[in-house]
Amino acid sequence: MSTTIPPLVGPPAARHSFRLKAGQFWRRVTDGLELNQLWSQFQADAQASYRLYARDIDSSRKEGVRRGRHWWGITKQLFWAILEKLSPARRVLLLLALAMLIFNPELQWTSREGTHVVGFDLRLWGGLLMFVLLILEVADRVVMKRDLQIAREIQMWLLPLNAPAIPGLQIAFATRPANTVAGDYYDVIPRTYADDRNQTYMLAVADVAGKSIPAALLMATFQASLKTLAATSSALPDLVQRMNHYVCTNSQSGLRFTTAFLSEYDPATRKLTYINAGHNAPILRRTSGAVERLEAGGLPLGIQEGCAYQAGSIQLEPNDWLIVFTDGVVEAVNDHDEEYGETRLLSVLNGGITSTPAKLLSRIMVDLDFFAGTTPQHDDITCMLVVGR
Repeated sequence: MSTTIPPLVGPPAARHSFRLKAGQFWRRVTDGLELNQLWSQFQADAQASYRLYARDIDSSRKEGVRRGRHWWGITKQLFWAILEKLSPARRVLLLLALAMLIFNPELQWTSREGTHVVGFDLRLWGGLLMFVLLILEVADRVVMKRDLQIAREIQMWLLPLNAPAIPGLQIAFATRPANTVAGDYYDVIPRTYADDRNQTYMLAVADVAGKSIPAALLMATFQASLKTLAATSSALPDLVQRMNHYVCTNSQSGLRFTTAFLSEYDPATRKLTYINAGHNAPILRRTSGAVERLEAGGLPLGIQEGCAYQAGSIQLEPNDWLIVFTDGVVEAVNDHDEEYGETRLLSVLNGGITSTPAKLLSRIMVDLDFFAGTTPQHDDITCMLVVGR
């Protein structure tokens, strides 16, 4: 037997008003997203939640353990993984609500008139307790989201929106955090020396180990230290040594290290001096099509106190392209768990060398989105494009 929804009855004006209010309600609930967008968002949220709880679950099956017992063990681990994410008071509330939803006790007694049975249907109260728990969790999420949004605004204020005009170069950069705030850093810092040498420019891209708030806080201190040292007359190797000393004091014995590509460009000579501190090797594409990797440097900052760093140098000639990126670019994965990789990145670069850095960077980000599809972004993404003019 099929069920049909009866048509709206009443005056045309009333039907129009109902549809209008229903449409406004739906747009407010969905923020104007289409059904396919809502489904993609749900999939991304579900996968993110699964990863959160899966960290505490050992899904490996021990030898000799039956399949049923194995899955029962995983279920118990998942239960505790969910329960331990709550505060103790909310754990008790959840357990009480589950007990009310599962058990329906009966009170029975015998009198002269016979046996009397009184049932207690606690499912309504269990549902209400679940709703109260949901409201408490949503309140926490709203407060956290508001604070994170403020942190994101502050972080975006710390990063440059546009690169300064540099003689002989064109620069574009973009960043995309995996969460609300990121541990990636990029900057272009003018440097002026006391001996009246020509002004140079420091090009920096860095990646603090980890994601979200801890990495973002360390990124902010990294930026403050780098800008302070860039204002001195220190040569690049000395500057990196001092940065390493500072990061070591805040790296929790090397757990919070930072990979960085720090370079200094001199417009007068078109020379780029650089140090690669454990970062993904930037790709230099010469106008002839030859490809070089900028690898000279040393360990990531914060790993070893007093570590020596070797400086390298290149000439950035007209139409030479330099791409500096964090590992979130080349390690982005798709639905088949395949990585984006440097080969594909270089292919997009080769196909857009006649355009401007801003347009080519936009093409890279679009291609990255196309490759990843609905797979959630698992790491911060930052990319800087430099071309000689």
